[in-house]
Amino acid sequence: MIVARAWTGKTFAVLGLARSGAATVRALLAAGARVTAWDSDPAKRQGLGDATIADLDMLDLSGFDALVVSPGVPLNTHPLAAKARAAGVPIVGDIELFAQARADLPPHKVVGITGTNGKSTTTALVHHILDTAGVPARMGGNIGLPILAQEPLPDGGIYVLELSSYQIDLTQTLDCDVAALLNVTPDHLDRYDGFEAYAASKARLFAMQSRAHVAVVDYEAEAEHGVLDGAPEGMAVRFIDGVPLPGDQARWPSLQGPHNAQNGRAAIAVCEALGVAEDVIERALETFTGLPHRMERVATLNGVAWINDSKATNPESAAPALAAFPRIHWIVGGKAKGGDLDACLPHLGNVVRAYTIGDAGPRFAEVLRGQVPVAEVETLERAVKLAAQEAVRGEVVLLSPAAASFDQFRDFEHRGAAFREAVEALA
Repeated sequence: MIVARAWTGKTFAVLGLARSGAATVRALLAAGARVTAWDSDPAKRQGLGDATIADLDMLDLSGFDALVVSPGVPLNTHPLAAKARAAGVPIVGDIELFAQARADLPPHKVVGITGTNGKSTTTALVHHILDTAGVPARMGGNIGLPILAQEPLPDGGIYVLELSSYQIDLTQTLDCDVAALLNVTPDHLDRYDGFEAYAASKARLFAMQSRAHVAVVDYEAEAEHGVLDGAPEGMAVRFIDGVPLPGDQARWPSLQGPHNAQNGRAAIAVCEALGVAEDVIERALETFTGLPHRMERVATLNGVAWINDSKATNPESAAPALAAFPRIHWIVGGKAKGGDLDACLPHLGNVVRAYTIGDAGPRFAEVLRGQVPVAEVETLERAVKLAAQEAVRGEVVLLSPAAASFDQFRDFEHRGAAFREAVEALA
C-alpha cells in the first residue's frame, strides 16, 4: 500500500468506511498514525485493526490533525464538516493523502482526469495506452482500486487518476504532471452554489499544477468558464478539440460515437505529453476493450446489438450514445437529475422507439411523445422484453437512461448487470 512518513504520529478522524475509506484507515495505521473511524453501517466498522471506532459526531474534533471524508459526504450540508471547519481542522480525502505521500514514492508522474462525462473511459484508455507502451502504470481515484491500497510503482511509473469534483474539493496539493478537463455540463448542483461553482471546482485541478506541467482542456469549458484562470501563467496548454485522430475511428471497436472521438483526443493529448509514440497510441486505440456499463456491447441476437450504457446518468452523457447509432430502441429513465432531456433531443432522429422506466418514466414519456414512439413500461425487464419483440436486424437496443439508478437499483452497475441478465435470458 501507499504510505507517507508525514502521517507518522499524527491523529486522523476518518468518516465513511467504504472501499476508499477502509483503504485510507489501513494506510494511515501502516504509517504509524492514530486513527478514529466511523461509518453508519455497522458492517463497515469491522476489520479495521487498531483503529478506534467511535461516532465522530460525539467527539471534540479539535485534537485531530485532519478529518478524512469520503467524496460522498456533502461538504456543503454535513454537520461534521461544519464542526471541523469551526475547530480549524483540515478536511481532506484520500487523493490529498496520496499527494502527501508522493515525496516518499519512487520518481513518478501523475495524470489527473476530470470532467462531467467521459472520465472513466478516458482514464482507462490512457492507462491502456501506457500499458501498450510498456510504461508501468496504476489506475485509481474514482475508478478501480483505491489509490492508497495499491502498491507503489517502480521508478518511472505513472499514476492515472480519475477525479470527480467531490474528490478535487478534498484535495489541496495534487500537482499533476498532466491534468485534463474533458467537459463541464450541469451536474451535482445540489452540492454547489450554482453551475459556475461546480465548474470552478473542476478548474482547481489546474490551479494546483506547477508551471512546468501540462493542461489538456476542452476549449468550450475554457471559453465559457475560464477554467484556466487560476492556472500558473505560461503553463503549456493543449486544447482537446484540436487534437487530430490517428487513423480511422471505425477501427476502434470500443470507441464508437462522437463522444468517444473526444475521449480519444483527450487520451492522445495526455499520452503525447507523456512522450508516447504515435504508432503505439494508434495500436492501443484499436485494442482498447472499453469498460463495463459504458457503451458496452453485451450481446448480438438475431442481428440486433444490445448496448449497456448504464453509466449515462444524465442527459448530457446519454446524448452521445444516441448519436452513435442510426436506428435505436432507447431504454430511458430512472431517478432524474432534472426535468428535461434537452441534450438528447437533437439525436431523436436516430430513435425508432423509446421505452421509459422508473420514477422519471412518465415525465420523460411526456417530453418524448410526439417526437418518437413511446412505450411506458415502468421496469427494465419489461423494456428488454418489448424491445426484443420490436427490434429488427441492423438495429440497436440501447440502455442509456439519462438518469440515476437509485429509484430501482443500488447503483448504475446494478442496473447494468440487471440489463445484461435480462438480455442473456432472451438467448
